[in-house]
Amino acid sequence: MEQLKHECGVAMIRLLKPLEYYAQKYGSKAYGFNKLYLMMEKQHNRGQEGAGIASLNLNKEPGTEYMFREKAEGKDAITEIFSRVTQEMVGELYMGHLRYSTTGKTGLTFVHPFLRRNNWRSKNLCLCGNFNMTNIDEVFQFLTQQGQSPRIYGDSYITLELMGHRLDREVERLYQKARGKGLDGTDITNYIDNNVEIANVLKTTMSHYDGGYVMCGMTGSGEMFAIRDPWGIRPAFYYRDDEIVALASERPVLQTTFDLQYEEIQELQPGEALIVRRNGKSHMQQIIPTKKFSACSFERIYFSRGSDRDIYQERKRLGEQLTQPILKAINYDVGNTVFSYIPNTAEVAYYGMTDGFRKLRGEVRTEKVVWKDIKLRTFIADNSERNDLAAHVYDISYGSLRPYKDNLVIIDDSIVRGTTLKESIFKILDRLHPKKIVMVSSSPQIRYPDYYGIDMPRLEEFCAFRATMALIEERGMWQLVNDTYLACKNADDKENCVRAIYEPFTIEEINTKIVELLRPDGMQAPIELVFQSIEGLHEACPNHPGDWYFTGHYPTPGGTRLVNQAFVNYVKSINR
Repeated sequence: MEQLKHECGVAMIRLLKPLEYYAQKYGSKAYGFNKLYLMMEKQHNRGQEGAGIASLNLNKEPGTEYMFREKAEGKDAITEIFSRVTQEMVGELYMGHLRYSTTGKTGLTFVHPFLRRNNWRSKNLCLCGNFNMTNIDEVFQFLTQQGQSPRIYGDSYITLELMGHRLDREVERLYQKARGKGLDGTDITNYIDNNVEIANVLKTTMSHYDGGYVMCGMTGSGEMFAIRDPWGIRPAFYYRDDEIVALASERPVLQTTFDLQYEEIQELQPGEALIVRRNGKSHMQQIIPTKKFSACSFERIYFSRGSDRDIYQERKRLGEQLTQPILKAINYDVGNTVFSYIPNTAEVAYYGMTDGFRKLRGEVRTEKVVWKDIKLRTFIADNSERNDLAAHVYDISYGSLRPYKDNLVIIDDSIVRGTTLKESIFKILDRLHPKKIVMVSSSPQIRYPDYYGIDMPRLEEFCAFRATMALIEERGMWQLVNDTYLACKNADDKENCVRAIYEPFTIEEINTKIVELLRPDGMQAPIELVFQSIEGLHEACPNHPGDWYFTGHYPTPGGTRLVNQAFVNYVKSINR
């Protein structure tokens, strides 16, 4: 309902046969571009602010371009960049990226891939990734202490410069080794191009980082790689056969694009890299030792496409597990209750919820109560008119409830800020005159910011946090705020001191206060909130234990440091 932005989606393809092979078998030398286009469109859910592609032709003569890149902004960026593709850009290596900004930085400058040029093919580097780094200050200092002076302060650009620097050192190592073998001229160049050890570059680059990432890249000499963070926060999947090596952020993307079975696709493991050499040979290599496994559960709840076999079942379980608390909220009156969902991402959880009720009570009444309209244009409206238009992004099915007689149970995948509930959903649902509205979230209360690629960086954005602060003020507990502020200021990177502000309150108390904050003026129907439990989350998604936005248990020191700083910043802002 309240769209969360997420950085980002990646796609990579390495063709292992001569281009003529694909022309004969599939009808076009542009086979790689065609597949890259499909992979990116199938991941459009992961980024609509911008997109970029890169390609590399291994056989271009000196004096002609061999490494190509196209970027565009906006929701139609994929179509735009592929409309610019020419026959000249066809090659053996392809890389694509879809972007959501989680930093507030927009413009083509910040759209991936990033490209570092050099007259030596082996020193050219192109990077893109699904990542957010929490310790960019430290990495920036590391670069500047080496004498570098990056032109742009941002994790993407700084990573390009750091990895480019390490690639330069690798090339220079090989140069000295080639000279020691008595090679000269182009023989040295060929030796370097054929012997780059990209693992050396990755080990000396990525060991500096704290954060969640899948980093993808290729060099001008034809090395290609993808590496996953050692906590396994961000996902990536790959497939290899004798024609291609391909990687994407989501498994169904590969299944659909290449007509594959679930079992044919592998998941990139934490700290592991998929490396494809210039000669096309590929291997997996552990680059960074695996750390505490913390795969992002929000990928399962919301971000990844529900067409994934496992995610589909997990989302159904998330809905089904809420049957008992919903029964209690409607006072066990199933016969006078209509079940529905907020389109579109909560639909699968809705199926699980209604399946759960059918197992308990037989048939239940289901309706599509809420409809999501196209995004309304507000370019000629002033602020008050914009708010009014925003309230009409959703519409309702009139007559779907019996007024004043039916309860309405409506499920969403998450309740984050609560703005859309207050400004739109609750207002229009009240027009149906339900006896009671039970608003259900298939995820637990979101209490803490994310620092690994999801656009929710500030505590005060969360309705659960605002409700807790309202309870603190209501009960005169400001000493708790002062104590937490001092603890956060003096904390190390091991303890999330913000967790203390939630400890005095039950989930039900916070729920009640959230309803008070989000209830529109003049609304008649009573509202009750039902959230997924932490235990229910882990039962439904057992292989994705990352839950820091719900529990405050951050997997990396950088995340813990930033949440403590976020509370310090919040207290300073309210004390101005």
